[in-house]
Amino acid sequence: MFAGRASAAGAAGPSAGGKFSVEELYGFTKKPKVKRGTCGRQERSNGRKEVKEETQLASQILESARRLMERRRLEIYLKECDVTMEQSSMPYRNLGKSGLRVSCLGLGTWVTFGSQISDEMAESVMTVAYDSGVNLFDTAEVYASGRAEKTLGNILKKKGWRRSSYVVTTKIYWGGQAETERGLSRKHIIEGLRGSLSRLQLDYVDIVFANRSDVNAPMEEIVRAMTFVIDQGLAMYWGTSRWNVVEIMEAYSIARQFNLVPPVCEQAEYHYFQRDKVELHLPELYHKIGVGAMTWSPLACGLLTGKYNEGVPQSSRAAIKGYSWLQERLHSDEGKKQLSKIRELHLLADRLNCTAAQLAIAWCLRSEGVSSVLLGVSNTEQLLENLGSLRVLTQLTPPLIGEMDALLGNKPRNAKKEGRS
Repeated sequence: MFAGRASAAGAAGPSAGGKFSVEELYGFTKKPKVKRGTCGRQERSNGRKEVKEETQLASQILESARRLMERRRLEIYLKECDVTMEQSSMPYRNLGKSGLRVSCLGLGTWVTFGSQISDEMAESVMTVAYDSGVNLFDTAEVYASGRAEKTLGNILKKKGWRRSSYVVTTKIYWGGQAETERGLSRKHIIEGLRGSLSRLQLDYVDIVFANRSDVNAPMEEIVRAMTFVIDQGLAMYWGTSRWNVVEIMEAYSIARQFNLVPPVCEQAEYHYFQRDKVELHLPELYHKIGVGAMTWSPLACGLLTGKYNEGVPQSSRAAIKGYSWLQERLHSDEGKKQLSKIRELHLLADRLNCTAAQLAIAWCLRSEGVSSVLLGVSNTEQLLENLGSLRVLTQLTPPLIGEMDALLGNKPRNAKKEGRS
């Protein structure tokens, strides 16, 4: 894992005594001290310069040490799971039938960035994700009233990663309280995206999503506005989120009719108990017009991890202000039935020597047409656990999927196929 760094240090050679200096170990070059004479003013100036250089060097060393520690934690975790770094390399998939390659696991910022977790934890999570091969980071103008975009932008600026090495997506619909600050009018799509870019401190996003359909905006206006922001270089692609199949087909048809840019992706909720759209409708769109699926909430807001089996923990999402709907869902008759099925799925996960979260995420990844599954995590431990779902994916054989379908009892049925058979 550290072969590149070791070979670089070996090429330079150790210092006298057979030991590497701090500068040689971390790959930094400290400027040699040069005497400038005996003038007091010049000595003071040189002294301040040396102190500044030493401070910058110390800051670089601390940052590198933290990166090494995070990589080491990932290595230890994978070793405990009996997975090597080579086996855990991130798979990449085309976004729908576009040429854009995205990691099959992406990092979302809903609830977490700018709200549930500190900026320092958000930076640690993003660092581990990027170092593990995640190249997709998703946010929205509405998340934490814009603070999620600001946090994401600050981290990207601080890290200094090559802009061409990652994909940033944002969503437009709810931008403010004024009537013209929400919806999918041409005005809000353009102004909302410019506002997002300002908070993200980016020149462009890779994908801009329409965060829901808008009955008050003509579809042609939406498609023309999305084409405009792409032509202006503010975005590379556009997609939809929580749109139905008819709406997506209408947008595609208008784009083809007027030589405009069609959507390439739909963001949809997908997990054990939300299956119809991703398993029945989106695959048909994928084959017909090339629209891919980027799915979110693979753990159903933490429900599938088992954390709510014995109640609602204070640190959980269901305990956050504004998420009373999640508690109501847990206490409903349907919620109790789901919790019972989740306990049985935990036993299945034990058989596979994985966690319930890893099984649930791998189950989402196995679905046809799913380009990427967005993860929502509040710490690096959760992220590392979720990344372990990649090794579980190879264990999901057809008989095992059949067993899970029988346990869940909600496999979608294709009425057209059944009618023809």
